[in-house]
Amino acid sequence: MHAFSSKFNTKINSHLICIGLALSFSSANTFANTELLSHKDLTSSLAFTMAQTAIATCKDNGYSVSVTVVGRAGEVILQVRGDNTGPHTVENSFRKAYTSRTFRSPSGDTETRLKNDPAFALIHLNNIIANRGGLPIKVGEDTIGGIGASGAPGGEKDEACVKAGIDKVSEMLR
Repeated sequence: MHAFSSKFNTKINSHLICIGLALSFSSANTFANTELLSHKDLTSSLAFTMAQTAIATCKDNGYSVSVTVVGRAGEVILQVRGDNTGPHTVENSFRKAYTSRTFRSPSGDTETRLKNDPAFALIHLNNIIANRGGLPIKVGEDTIGGIGASGAPGGEKDEACVKAGIDKVSEMLR
């Protein structure tokens, strides 16, 4: 009986190994048909050009600003504290850029949403701000980052400066 049970166990083990191999090949084939995410990201060079243009545009209009550029995940790619700017402008420019990236719209839209809905719960998330001066950076409909400025006398002026920065590199954002 012992010889029979040994042969029987060997057959069962070989069948289980075959089933296991078949399943692994099947799942490998499933993974082979799965696509990886593919997307464009901002380079530090583009971020630098946008920030430099935004600062220069504001300076030409008599304003000193700080500028922050964030990437796809809201991470800081570049942050510049402008000459003669208040200490709050660095944080404020970051929050405007982050808000624009997060909501894929100008940070001023968040101000409008909050006015229309004072119970707008997302305003309480970290780094979100309801002030103008931040714009999303897009390639087509894909939001790949955000840029924000702070320090001009009014968010619409900050926004005009960051728009100039985006416009400067618009040919590369395709």
